[in-house]
Amino acid sequence: MNPSTPSATATVATPGSLGVLLRLLHQQFAGAVDEALAEAGFGDVRAAHASVFTFVPPEGMPVSELTLRAHVRKQSMAQTVDELEKLGYVERRPSPTDKRSRLVFLTARGQQIRPLAMAAGSRIEGQWAGLIGAGELDALKLALGGLLASVERRGAA
Repeated sequence: MNPSTPSATATVATPGSLGVLLRLLHQQFAGAVDEALAEAGFGDVRAAHASVFTFVPPEGMPVSELTLRAHVRKQSMAQTVDELEKLGYVERRPSPTDKRSRLVFLTARGQQIRPLAMAAGSRIEGQWAGLIGAGELDALKLALGGLLASVERRGAA
């Protein structure tokens, strides 16, 4: 099923569980971003790869730091980085400050992903604003941002 196509399970007549609503909307959003990347020639990029593309800065980052930022297990992140390295999106280089450590860098191909994904995300937000109104979407983003900040301050999950 195309994630951007409505389904019976995604049709919510009542407010429902926040977790379910967030998950279903995330699936719609991620599916549309994946589709845009595939159309741009990056069909081998998967949603799990976002944890790397989102967080690797130009100066590189160790896998252990990526793990913390993405909130995933070290083994999962190491596998994702291995896969992206084989696909030519990242490379590992020795750290300039600690030669025993290796940093993950985006290759030229990998650097193309973030702007494409961000542009796709902006298009999706525009479509969603057309569905519920720009003010409504802005209020939703503000409320979710506030909730996230509060949860992070408390350390609750």
